[in-house]
Amino acid sequence: MTSGARLTGSVLVIGTGLLGTSLALALRRAGVEVLLEDANPEHVAIAVDRGAGVALSDADVPDVVVVACPPRLAAHVMAEASRRFPHATVTDVTSVKQPVLSDALAQGADPQRLVGGHPMAGREVSGPVGARADLFDDRLWIVTPGAADTDHVMQVHRLVTTCGGYAVEMDATDHDLAVALVSHAPQVISSALAAQLLEADEAHVRIAGQGLRDMTRIAASNVTMWSDILEVNGSPVADVLDHVATSLRETADALRERQGADISDALSAGVAGQLRIPGKHGAAAERYAEVTVQLADRSGELARMFVAAADAGINVEDVRIEHVLGRPSGLVSLFVLPGSDVALSAALLARDFDVRD
Repeated sequence: MTSGARLTGSVLVIGTGLLGTSLALALRRAGVEVLLEDANPEHVAIAVDRGAGVALSDADVPDVVVVACPPRLAAHVMAEASRRFPHATVTDVTSVKQPVLSDALAQGADPQRLVGGHPMAGREVSGPVGARADLFDDRLWIVTPGAADTDHVMQVHRLVTTCGGYAVEMDATDHDLAVALVSHAPQVISSALAAQLLEADEAHVRIAGQGLRDMTRIAASNVTMWSDILEVNGSPVADVLDHVATSLRETADALRERQGADISDALSAGVAGQLRIPGKHGAAAERYAEVTVQLADRSGELARMFVAAADAGINVEDVRIEHVLGRPSGLVSLFVLPGSDVALSAALLARDFDVRD
């Protein structure tokens, strides 16, 4: 079920952290009336100051309520919202669905109006100061309808569309198994790898390259938020980690015993698995050609490089920047469709960029 229609009426966002305030900003961008509520009045004040909406008053009656609280609190808040606003569609943005929604229903939420939601978006920062109106643009947003009436499910679809996202319906249990694999376990693995740096020799850490940065980027995420998420979705995440731990142990044994075939099998399995990750807009994964440029670390150079690509009619599909240790420059890798790399290299060379073979 999908809908391209935009949301009308008013929306109450309960919880003005990163996701709640970003959602509110996205709705305000579309001209939707947004009401805000949070147990922390300072967060509400910041969100209001940023233009995310106005504080809820006793006279306000929202058409939609979005609960943007941590998973351990969301069920109670959804049940309370269902009672406070008996005609409103009630949804949420928590990254765990089945236990949260089941608990909300057990606490009295109306099953006909309760529609689970989870935008597949976030940042390594937290709180309303990190919120962005474009956080959900072109991002998947999982909708778990449960037993809700079609009208209320469609309200959530309209909410997603209005915020710039793309709604995909899933069963709540399937959702939790999926995010355990593609989101929650990677967070734990990233954190575990980053933790190895704590006791490492400073000289060893100092030479870290882009590979380590890529793998540990999400380790900088909010600890309190992730502790809460992992506790609620603990069992599915533990199952994924058990499989990863077994694979790592087998690979470690093969390394010690210098069993080249087993090591190659482990690496090959990784290549095959990585190819299953969808490409842009959920399309089949695609291999890109890479053009590497040694770029001076000064204002305007990156923009000048993108202008050169645009003038040549070449779309840059992805970009990676790796700073060079001890030098005022960086290696910028531009990823383009196969066959476009030669033209891009020529266009950059014509603008005096240092293109590397």
